[in-house]
Amino acid sequence: MLHPMRMRNGTIDDLAPIVALHVESWRSAYAGMMPDTFLNGPLTEDRLVLWRDRLTSPVPGSALFVTHDDDDRLLGFAYLFPARDGRILLDNLHVRPGRTGSGVGSRLLRRGLAWAADEHPGKEVYLEVLRANTRAIAFYERHGARRTDERMCRFPQGFELAELEYAWTLN
Repeated sequence: MLHPMRMRNGTIDDLAPIVALHVESWRSAYAGMMPDTFLNGPLTEDRLVLWRDRLTSPVPGSALFVTHDDDDRLLGFAYLFPARDGRILLDNLHVRPGRTGSGVGSRLLRRGLAWAADEHPGKEVYLEVLRANTRAIAFYERHGARRTDERMCRFPQGFELAELEYAWTLN
């Protein structure tokens, strides 16, 4: 069942809720995948620096979509931007833990893909997902993504994890 939600473009006013949700999402989804010393250590500051930069100095051609419930609680967000190789990277798609499977992620994904088709016609949209994140992989495959690559992701915090690349070809 789809619950009432509002979707809009994200702004600097969304900084604190996005950071909090990003951290909560990573701690929930990546427990046992990423080192606990990172997830329970510098993750909040790491995400704060990332989102402060993205919201104060947006990448040209990027988009941030946020969804809120009727109580103005952030339910999820999606962030896309043009990558150096000419494709569009879906760098973040996060849904509040406990709300996964409720349609929030599907609606954000559809909005992001529609935006990319309108704003960057003919460009492929891709994402990188940890190989161990089987729930996310199943979600993307259900939504028509095809696996296009496999590699190791080296995190600046000093660890590496296997990741897969998935992509959509838009008209």
